[in-house]
Amino acid sequence: MGYYVNVEPNVKVYVEDLNPKGDKTIVFLHGWPGSHELFEYQFDQLPRMGYRCIGIDTRGFGKSDKPYEGYDYDRLADDVRCVVDALKLNDFTLAGHSTGGAIAIRYMARHKGYGVSKLALFAAAAPSLIKRPNFPYGLEKEEVIKIIQGTYTDRPKMLRDFGDIFFFQHITEPFSQWFFNLGLQAAGWATAAVAKTWIAEVLFDDLRKIKVPTLIIHGIHDKVVPFALGKVQEQCIKNSKLIPFKFSGHASFYDEKDKFNEELMKFID
Repeated sequence: MGYYVNVEPNVKVYVEDLNPKGDKTIVFLHGWPGSHELFEYQFDQLPRMGYRCIGIDTRGFGKSDKPYEGYDYDRLADDVRCVVDALKLNDFTLAGHSTGGAIAIRYMARHKGYGVSKLALFAAAAPSLIKRPNFPYGLEKEEVIKIIQGTYTDRPKMLRDFGDIFFFQHITEPFSQWFFNLGLQAAGWATAAVAKTWIAEVLFDDLRKIKVPTLIIHGIHDKVVPFALGKVQEQCIKNSKLIPFKFSGHASFYDEKDKFNEELMKFID
């Protein structure tokens, strides 16, 4: 079941709501530059195991509206709150991948974890995706600047190159094309704006404000969000557990999808 939720006067985000009568609710926040469809292999299985699965398309991506502004973490976290309020969600697991993980972390701090009983982070882009003067982990700032420039000059090539480092396990050419097409659904300006947010914002203080049990899944071969960031998250979040995925890159939800689904269900139950 899919529908739209108003988050601002002229902005609607798309929500996929599977098994609305499920016992336990998981809200999924996808990574850049995809959509809720990245979680296809969770949505295939978890609803029939009794879970209610809600996938939100970030503004600018997937089927959501694509305004020209609103791509900072505060606004993106507020969009999530609008969905939580509209659907009257409570006692749910908030699950975020990559940039979706960063948005989930900001939600926990900014909205004091409203309605969230557990948090699940998958290769979350936090506390900083790029290296900084006092933070030696993450990507070089220049790599992100190249992504932004590529978005403005040849977005299809930038997306193709990004897909090449996203997965660790072998993927077929049709699957690669599917992933590429998800990225093309986004607006170019939104794609660039979120990448600029990676440079502009950090989440060090946000991590320390998280009080709920937190699962951290991170692929040890991740070339997008280095595994070291998962270790930092575990150190900063009090009640957290890091599970290294030994045969995963940035996409543990696909690289090791069966193990991923099992670990997520075990954590929620």
